[in-house]
Amino acid sequence: MLKTLFLPGAGGSAAFWKPVAVHADLDGVFVSWPGLGDETPDPAVGCIDDLVALAAGQIREPIALIAQSMGGYVAIRLALAFPALVRSLVLAVTSGGVPVADLGGCDWRPGYASAFPKAAKWIADPVEDLSAQIPSIQVPALLLWGDADPISPVAVGHRLASLLPQSRLRIIPGAGHDLAQTHAEIVAAEIRRHLATMP
Repeated sequence: MLKTLFLPGAGGSAAFWKPVAVHADLDGVFVSWPGLGDETPDPAVGCIDDLVALAAGQIREPIALIAQSMGGYVAIRLALAFPALVRSLVLAVTSGGVPVADLGGCDWRPGYASAFPKAAKWIADPVEDLSAQIPSIQVPALLLWGDADPISPVAVGHRLASLLPQSRLRIIPGAGHDLAQTHAEIVAAEIRRHLATMP
């Protein structure tokens, strides 16, 4: 099975994906984001591009990326930068580089700032719209969404599914933005099924 790189959302914790990894019996590299959530800052990390570079340092062989929310934007950037090495994508409730607000997503920033008052302020900066580039990503992609997520609503999943040529959208009833934790067993089963199709 492919080496797996787990990318969290703006909460930043490497532990985010561990319940899913346990249920799926997956080992891999669990990335944390310095300065986000409650993670210790790193003077070398001051923008989203630095997070992309940080994760890119882990890509030395063919790999599967499993990413949550903001981590999905990083994953799309990595898939575009390393087309020969990123062989599979799992994107959960992410923007993925499409304009979420245009698709009905609520503004997550006030809640985030309240939950993580010490987090780096740059996390609220706008990110590039990657819609025009996403169709060039020619790898199998599993899209995991909850139908009760106000931050990245199902419309975002449908938009990404229309842009990614080899994608499958799985909508989990009753799940919200933290579906990888509240529905870890379902998410793990979907990921195992997805990765089992990889050579």
